[in-house]
Amino acid sequence: MAKTTTSPRPKKSKLEQTPPPEPALRSSSNLGGYAYSVIAQQYQHMVQQEQGVLADQDPEYLHQMRVGARRLSTALEVFGCAVKLPKAARRNRVRTLAKALGKLRDLDVQTHAVRSDYCPRLTVSENTWLNIALDTLDQQRSQACTEVEKILAQRIYEKLKAGYEDWLKKPAYTSLADLPLPLVLPDLLNPLLSKLLLHPGWQISVEDRSKASSLVLHDLRKLCKSVRYQAEFFTDFYGQAFQDWIDEIKELQDSLGKVQDTHVLRKILSDELPKEAELPELQTAIQEAQDKAMVNWETLRHQYLDPDFRHRLHQMILKPSIQSPKS
Repeated sequence: MAKTTTSPRPKKSKLEQTPPPEPALRSSSNLGGYAYSVIAQQYQHMVQQEQGVLADQDPEYLHQMRVGARRLSTALEVFGCAVKLPKAARRNRVRTLAKALGKLRDLDVQTHAVRSDYCPRLTVSENTWLNIALDTLDQQRSQACTEVEKILAQRIYEKLKAGYEDWLKKPAYTSLADLPLPLVLPDLLNPLLSKLLLHPGWQISVEDRSKASSLVLHDLRKLCKSVRYQAEFFTDFYGQAFQDWIDEIKELQDSLGKVQDTHVLRKILSDELPKEAELPELQTAIQEAQDKAMVNWETLRHQYLDPDFRHRLHQMILKPSIQSPKS
């Protein structure tokens, strides 16, 4: 894989012009048929990015393959009660791939943020120090690229793809697959909603900047991503309030992600730079980035601690549309 020099979010790529394929069974209203359509969509979208990832010229391919792998992993978690997959296609194999892709993608995003958000604001002296951190990120990216290359070249990855191709041609289901999807939707969504509402992150105030609290908020960010992916599978069964909730979760996920990026950058600076390195402008810029990302945190966390709001979320999930999803 050649080192990409493209921005992690290109203005216009071929992938942005071509939406993921929509399997024909997307309109199925029973649990098994809908599970098939979602799994097929995420798998197909994931593998379509493979050659672009290996070429390493447009980072959007990496981003899309990572998203596809994570969504596929989430789909297997959601619909595991209804489908019988071969061993080679099970969730642990997909999660291993998603983890490697995620590590590489995170390094791309981090490097882009340093170069675009911090470097232009610093003096020549501070940029000299910051370039040491960038060298570290470049080295880590090279190692992550090698790891992704190895995974995509391994026989286990080929078996994973073969397992999905076989299952998509001849799917196997459990006895739950015949249940009407609207009937079981609350049972699929409520466990994850409960996990979200019970997360200790909502107890952390914006003034709490301890390392322990940072780790808890990072975990909340990862949970928000799972909640979002799972909920997005079922937007056709709910109204605008459901979509607004998903958008809110995505915004929170992005904000917490920006905060996590600043923690990662500070750790790199601490590990790689000598103690005598002074970077007051950079530290100010990092703190401003954290403050900006958390500007709405207090309002949001109090909302998720409000009994009426929590009740409305549960009630919303309990009332999916009785209509089949849009084809």
